[in-house]
Amino acid sequence: MRVIKINLPLQPQQKKELKVRDKIMLSGELYTARDQAHIRLTQMIKEGKPLPFDLLNSALFYCGPAPIPPGKVCGAIGPTTSARMDKYTPLLLENGLRVMIGKGERSKDVTEEISKYDAVYFICVGGISALLAQSVVSCETFCWKELDAEAIYRLVVKDFPCYVAII
Repeated sequence: MRVIKINLPLQPQQKKELKVRDKIMLSGELYTARDQAHIRLTQMIKEGKPLPFDLLNSALFYCGPAPIPPGKVCGAIGPTTSARMDKYTPLLLENGLRVMIGKGERSKDVTEEISKYDAVYFICVGGISALLAQSVVSCETFCWKELDAEAIYRLVVKDFPCYVAII
């Protein structure tokens, strides 16, 4: 298995070199987004409103961070089931999203859309949320604080482990 270090945002040339099953060590900015954040993002797109961040140069991590314990940068940050985001993903891809991180399979339609839009889906191993949190350099609520764990958080990560699942 190849191990590849990538600094986000993912560049088109880097994406072309990836193969399914490659282990990736991501560094840079990730935005967390679960169900409620996806609902709001797609609603904004449909209403023609500007999004809070540029999808093209961002990576969405399907995660809701746990509360931050004293003395820690962030709480546990395990991936959530990606299939729950499948109904929102085509519109986000159509509007620039190119990098998604989660766990589990994607629908046939979303798999085809990922390929169509030259995007990539990385998976993280479930059950290692405390270990994944060790890769987080900073964690801040980015928008929709009232959504608590479903808010969008901006994470800066260093050597965040994941694997190429769909390209």
